[in-house]
Amino acid sequence: MSFPLSKLGLSAAQFGLGGSPSPRSRPPEVEARDILNIAARGQLSVLDVSGVYGRAEQILGDLIPRPSSFRLTLNSVRADRGPDFVEQEARASLRRLAVERADAIVVPSVGELFGPHGMALWDRLQALKSQGLFARIGISVHASDDPCGVARRFKPDLVQAPASLLDQRLLVDGSLARIAAMGIEVQLRSVFLNGLLFLPPDRVPATLKGAAGRLSRVRRMIAEGRSDPLQAALGFALSRPEASAVLVSPTTAAELSAIIAAAASPPPDLNWDDMALDDPVALDSGSSWAAA
Repeated sequence: MSFPLSKLGLSAAQFGLGGSPSPRSRPPEVEARDILNIAARGQLSVLDVSGVYGRAEQILGDLIPRPSSFRLTLNSVRADRGPDFVEQEARASLRRLAVERADAIVVPSVGELFGPHGMALWDRLQALKSQGLFARIGISVHASDDPCGVARRFKPDLVQAPASLLDQRLLVDGSLARIAAMGIEVQLRSVFLNGLLFLPPDRVPATLKGAAGRLSRVRRMIAEGRSDPLQAALGFALSRPEASAVLVSPTTAAELSAIIAAAASPPPDLNWDDMALDDPVALDSGSSWAAA
């Protein structure tokens, strides 16, 4: 196993286990089982189940290969119902996933920590860590959250942050390097920026026309470097020294197989700095213009 491949982590957010209709030909449980088996064989390091809730967690718990080598990451629930509810749901998630403890529990939004119940939420998560239910506590941040300030104030064990070939903001300004220098693990998410790099030019929506020219130039540079968008996106993310893990969210087993194959290949020799976007609409990670 190459070192870059060992940095790959798997997010279950796109497994489709929540019961919503899917155009896929195979049942989501079958697809999820195959994805997990491929991830286990590929020795992917992290399994982030933060996008999975309720019955979907129970299904996932039945599907995870045993014994599991994954470092399991959960999300905490919102703080507005108080710390007792946060603890109740955290323990329920562990039961549904059929595990006694998990590697990490992550606060899904910085705003939760600055609300009226924020410190009670954080104190309760620290208590759960002390009890051995979670080895670490993390925070999921956005570029607009002042990630370094959040890290200095709360001193989490890990931070999940968006960074990609197209969205290099937290890398260029040194935020993620400073966070890593504090001894905090950095995990990259949104490394495909909602699939924007994979959109054909004629499918770029009108709201992103301002970035269309730049996207075309980036694709041309990748092609001239004898690479493809998937290999370039993964090569960039996996090469970042700030990150210990790079989370990907495949929807099918075939997608994960392609990701692993691309990640295992030597990274392309490209000028990463010239590929960053500065279009605020395109860099809004909350947007959804394509399946990532």
